[in-house]
Amino acid sequence: MNAARELESYTVEDIYALPDGMRAELVDGQIYYMAPPSTKHQRLLNFINTEINMYIRKNHGKCEVFPAPFAVFLNKDNSNYVEPDISVICDASKLDEKGCYGAPDWIVEIVSPGNKTMDYFTKLFQYRAAEVREYWIVDSAKQMTAVYRFEQGIMEEYSFGEDIPVGIFDGFSIKIG
Repeated sequence: MNAARELESYTVEDIYALPDGMRAELVDGQIYYMAPPSTKHQRLLNFINTEINMYIRKNHGKCEVFPAPFAVFLNKDNSNYVEPDISVICDASKLDEKGCYGAPDWIVEIVSPGNKTMDYFTKLFQYRAAEVREYWIVDSAKQMTAVYRFEQGIMEEYSFGEDIPVGIFDGFSIKIG
């Protein structure tokens, strides 16, 4: 790849032009391709998504939960497009038929071997800058969940099997693993 190609900036239109079945995210105009998730990844996603949905339904909440693939136009611009594993959106005005425009209230990413840097660094900084309220990084290899409560400036780690309090919902916790 030559230097001119490396500096090329992509847009959301480039994401939509990808061949069917190919998934990628766009961060600051750079494309990051995504490998298909593993069975373990999908089991964790399904479990966490179900727990959140059950809590919201039981408590007649106004928030909605969207598992991947779901488009989040994080900065409401044409050079950032992500597909978090789970997005919880409490402001319905951010939603339309294409996805979420602006920061979800809570994002959960499940680490895969090929996306550690994206989840722990690139997306962490993007989500904080976009004012996501809460961000969880679920890492099955480490049997840990890193919880970032950006509004409070708090980062905590929980081992699988521990109750993890959900900062955006009072009285709700999830035990992963």
